Amino acid sequence: MKDRKKSTVNSGVNGEFTQAKEPLSLDGLVDFWQAFGFWLKLGFISFGGPAGQIAIMHQELVQKRRWISEQRFLHALNFCMVLPGPEAQQLATYLGWLMHKTRGGLIAGLLFILPSFFLLIALSALYVSFGQVSWVQAALFGIKPAVTAIVIQAAYRIGGKTLKTPALSCIAVMAFLAVRFGDVAFPVIVLSSALLGWILGRLVPHWIEIPAAHASSAQSSPAALIGDQTPTPAHAIFSRGGLLRAALVGSLCWFIPMAWLYEQLGETHVLTQMAWFFTKAALLTFGGAYAVLPYVYHGAVTEFSWLNAAQMMDGLALGETTPGPLIMIVTYVGFMGGYIKAFWGADHAMLSAFAAAACVTWFTFLPSFVFIFMGGPMIESARAQVRLGHTMSAITASIVGVIVNLGLFFALQVLWTHDLVLSNLSSWFTSLDWRASLEMLLALWALIKLKRSVIEVIVLAAVLGALLQRFF
Repeated sequence: MKDRKKSTVNSGVNGEFTQAKEPLSLDGLVDFWQAFGFWLKLGFISFGGPAGQIAIMHQELVQKRRWISEQRFLHALNFCMVLPGPEAQQLATYLGWLMHKTRGGLIAGLLFILPSFFLLIALSALYVSFGQVSWVQAALFGIKPAVTAIVIQAAYRIGGKTLKTPALSCIAVMAFLAVRFGDVAFPVIVLSSALLGWILGRLVPHWIEIPAAHASSAQSSPAALIGDQTPTPAHAIFSRGGLLRAALVGSLCWFIPMAWLYEQLGETHVLTQMAWFFTKAALLTFGGAYAVLPYVYHGAVTEFSWLNAAQMMDGLALGETTPGPLIMIVTYVGFMGGYIKAFWGADHAMLSAFAAAACVTWFTFLPSFVFIFMGGPMIESARAQVRLGHTMSAITASIVGVIVNLGLFFALQVLWTHDLVLSNLSSWFTSLDWRASLEMLLALWALIKLKRSVIEVIVLAAVLGALLQRFF
């Protein structure tokens, strides 16, 4: 592969790269339209959360098609794990950008979310139109305990991979206590755990080191079109001009619509509030959607009253049934907020809902693209210099604690029919919904022991919930 085109990027001192006269291009290595077809397909089959989505990309791109090597795939994944935002969608954007420049990154990232966007719009419209129909309510009754089980399973899965040392376990416990009883904001938890991870990494690194899970597989990586030794392509070489261009374009894509909202609608308009709130949420989604859902819940339900708690739980149930990143639940939140507030009049509630959903989705996912186009060249051109493992280990450990709190919150909402009082223990038994509890336990068993997929569990839970409500 190296003989196919002479290398024009030479390794210099300290891993820096210099560009020769004829820049290398990867355009001819992977056919653009074949890649387009794969990204389109991925947008419709990317169920199973980030783990399942990353596994699909690894199987297709590394093992089956051999478009990219194991090491380069993992390097891209590690970078995306550091960023706020949905790591699977960012990984798709990164790989599309690496293979086919900016247009490849845009197509890969957009096709990853657009099918889910339109599906959620359709499901949200059906929900507001038919959500009170008995069979729909029965299906949602079954799905909610399954969603609770999915959150608990996520904490179990991430914790099993992350909490390998007593120090990491302590960080998870402290994060849980801080968010549950101290009402500490999620950004504070992330920043504090990052600082703690950096300090421990400098002083006692073995306390928070997680053994590499892919070391052996990386050794046996099959020959790939973009291999470990393929030089950094011209468009992926870092330059200050390229960084400034990406930052400028990204800033304009954010500033122009935000300025229009302020000028035309005002600071207190629902769309303006949503744009600001979900911009902040996009910058806080370290660890995936489960970690930031408490923040979204608090803002959407408690602070702005865009929807109520029951509707939020129904949205999570709908979100689990669609492909794409779970953070796409924000599309539903925007739709419901626009529909309920009906800021363009009751006769145009659906139009208000669609505009709010589009606004929320834009401001949530825009930073993900900007991060990749700004940071990709730095990471790709200095692959050997990235060392953020200790900080990320601590952040991930704290996120386990936050997800456990989210699972507990959902359980209190779904499994008990009345608000609980700690001093009245009898209420914990009298108000327990045995049907929902049974469904949650069955869903956990199917997910953890039987290794069934999320979509299978959701479908079976909907059927079982309808039967339980019908006959019991």
